[in-house]
Amino acid sequence: MTQSGKAFPNIFSYFDCAKYLRDYYTARHECEPWFSYKFIQEKTGVDPGYMVKVFQGKKNLAQKSVDSFVRMLKLSSREAEYFGLLVLFGKAKSDEEIKILFEKMLPYAEFGARKIESGAYEYYTKWYYAAVREVLGYYAFDGDYQALGKMTVPEIGVREAKRAVALLLKLGFVEKEPDGRYTLTSRFITTGEEWKSIAIRQFQKDTITLAHQALDNVPKEQRDISTVTVSLSEDGFFKAREKLKEFRREMLELARQEESADAAYHLNLQLFPIGRRLKR
Repeated sequence: MTQSGKAFPNIFSYFDCAKYLRDYYTARHECEPWFSYKFIQEKTGVDPGYMVKVFQGKKNLAQKSVDSFVRMLKLSSREAEYFGLLVLFGKAKSDEEIKILFEKMLPYAEFGARKIESGAYEYYTKWYYAAVREVLGYYAFDGDYQALGKMTVPEIGVREAKRAVALLLKLGFVEKEPDGRYTLTSRFITTGEEWKSIAIRQFQKDTITLAHQALDNVPKEQRDISTVTVSLSEDGFFKAREKLKEFRREMLELARQEESADAAYHLNLQLFPIGRRLKR
């Protein structure tokens, strides 16, 4: 966005309202020193102390303040719509509400990377997209979608298999060779970007459900599901998390060194409280 020849942050590149407002304030204050907390209060009625907490992500904008902020920020109608969604997204509590609002925000993506994000977000909405990708890493798929569907556990139908392959091709996660075979373009993909946490939350729920089903549907010799219950201090908890991170890295290295893989697996590592922490 440009105002008076000055470039300000592009609102469509944000999923965090607090971060957008903080970056906007910094950019505008640098070129217009009179743009201050007091000025914001005059234009929106929001107290400076409360505004600081909004910038810090500790408070959310009240819905009644949205219109006054739109005017102060001089947003276009499309930007104003997106800003309203950002405010609601910041207040969302349930997984379902977060998912619905995030998917409403995605169509506002207009350029390059954001379009890729929209498709990549879809990758994590169905567990079998990742399963099919892993299967294609060792299975000689030649266009027989029924056979491909039978390779996942549990099996998926022809329609799901076609949908998975189409998405993987669109995202560039797999490619079709001249001889008709499909191969992976990379052994691994990362999930570090902030936006992916919304999709991954549902993806992880699905994989936990698959693990539950595996107890009944997968022979014991083909799975390893175990549980350990321990008591830890806060420091012990953080050390345990670091151990899990280290183990994930070791598993990725193990997979990287594989030269004759013939099956695909999910590895769920779970560490969560079953008793409340004492207040000391």
